[in-house]
Amino acid sequence: MQIKKAIILSAGYGKRLNPLTLYKPKPLLEIKNKTLLENTIYLLEKFGIKEIVINTHYLSNQINTFVKNKKFKSEIFLIKEYEKILDTGGGVLNAAKKFNNNPFFVINPDTIWSQSYLDDFKCMEEKYFNNDCKSVLLVVNKTKSFDRTMNGDFNLKKNIIDRKNGEKKYIYTGSQILDNSVFKNIKIRAFSMNLIWDLLMKKNELLGVKSKQEFLHVTNLKIYNELIKKRF
Repeated sequence: MQIKKAIILSAGYGKRLNPLTLYKPKPLLEIKNKTLLENTIYLLEKFGIKEIVINTHYLSNQINTFVKNKKFKSEIFLIKEYEKILDTGGGVLNAAKKFNNNPFFVINPDTIWSQSYLDDFKCMEEKYFNNDCKSVLLVVNKTKSFDRTMNGDFNLKKNIIDRKNGEKKYIYTGSQILDNSVFKNIKIRAFSMNLIWDLLMKKNELLGVKSKQEFLHVTNLKIYNELIKKRF
């Protein structure tokens, strides 16, 4: 595999999981006796990722201690957002300073990533290197979402992502590839990754890979409790 670096976004409060997240950060919630964070790290390591940056804010000391005690194979760096959460875009920009001009994965730990996603990650990597694009998102048809209340985020036509007129059948799974060039002239501050995606979509530089996996996402407390009981 060509991409060796990744960012795991772990700074959020996880308020939709209260009361579970009042005293524990969302990435450390468990499914099948494994935390969401370690499940994500293990999958990245299986894909060949060697260097991982994890951004933190809420209950960051718990994540620091967990990572230290687990002693993962990859080299892991924890970056705390001190004064306030930088949101998804600001968080990625801040964490990606360490990667210079190298491409990297960005991944959310609240999706339950299985080994089946390794083929999807490979397809994403191929799309990124074989096309003139700035970013590749992994998306899934909303009919494959375990949480049936989730709305679609994007349209996907001939591997090009947009969200103009249309049904928006595709959900963002929480995995993307990009590099620091997408943040040109943007300073570190709190902003959503949607800002970057909108800029890329205007130039048809945002590509999508369609996953065929069932999309298991820890959306809220109700879905979390249902996922605990699910067989997979």
